[in-house]
Amino acid sequence: MPRTKIALIGGGQVGGNIALLAAQKELGDIVIIDIPEAENFIKGKALDISQLLPHDGFDSKLVGSSDFQEIKDSDVVVITAGFPRQPGMNREDLLSKNLSIMTNVANQVKEHAPDAFVIVVSNPLDAMVYAFHKVSGFAKNKVVGMAGALDSARFRSFIAEETNLSSQDVTCMVLGGHGDTMVPVSRLANVGGVPLNALLSEEKISAIEERTRFGGGEIVKLFGKGSAFYAPAQSAVEMVESFVRDKKRVIPCASLCEGEFDINGYFIGVPTVIGSNGVEKILTFELNEEEKNALENTLSEVKKTVEETGL
Repeated sequence: MPRTKIALIGGGQVGGNIALLAAQKELGDIVIIDIPEAENFIKGKALDISQLLPHDGFDSKLVGSSDFQEIKDSDVVVITAGFPRQPGMNREDLLSKNLSIMTNVANQVKEHAPDAFVIVVSNPLDAMVYAFHKVSGFAKNKVVGMAGALDSARFRSFIAEETNLSSQDVTCMVLGGHGDTMVPVSRLANVGGVPLNALLSEEKISAIEERTRFGGGEIVKLFGKGSAFYAPAQSAVEMVESFVRDKKRVIPCASLCEGEFDINGYFIGVPTVIGSNGVEKILTFELNEEEKNALENTLSEVKKTVEETGL
């Protein structure tokens, strides 16, 4: 069996860390694509990671290039290309800058890797994954956005910190758009099966929800320039691994809804089963009135951003 081929479009902080983590998990051979001006830089990254692998006996081949022909016949494509969010800039401000980049990438992937499973990471996420889907014409099971995986990881981290319990035992999810209106579902959160509301006060849970919604912005402010990269990279790798190894993980992702949660025609964060066929299923459950209202609110924001694409 030939190795899985993983194409990373964008070799910045997120793309570079995806390359490292995917190689250390031996998920496949990796090609990193970036603009011609950055070609030597990403070739250096690929070479540097390649020289790290013998320490632990990992076998993955890595190359860097600015030529999209190098992604030919890729099994998985992860798109991180685009301008990063700066302090004071919301995700929607990125739209005009990143839409033209995503349009070009979608056309290149359609030409060179038409059978790939595509994971979009670029922001504003909900609009960018929608744009890729529209421009490429890929089937809905072949396109997904990395959003809820990251937001849920932040939610888990904050719960573990507040309870002083292992993050490994925290189970929770975040639904909705990848922005300030996202919906942390605290009602279903638990630590080792114990409901979160049995461990923390309503006030502390609300504070965690608020910190989760603005988790990306918190890091942007601390960095002063640029945005998060370690956690987003690991979140994307989790999705790649579920596809490559047919793990059928249930991961909150921006998937195309066609009736699920009464949403039609939009990519939004929902519990998604990822296996060898890509997006294999969206799991649904009954929301209470508060959660329904919150999801309607985040959907309205997603719609506004998507409409601005003009697609």
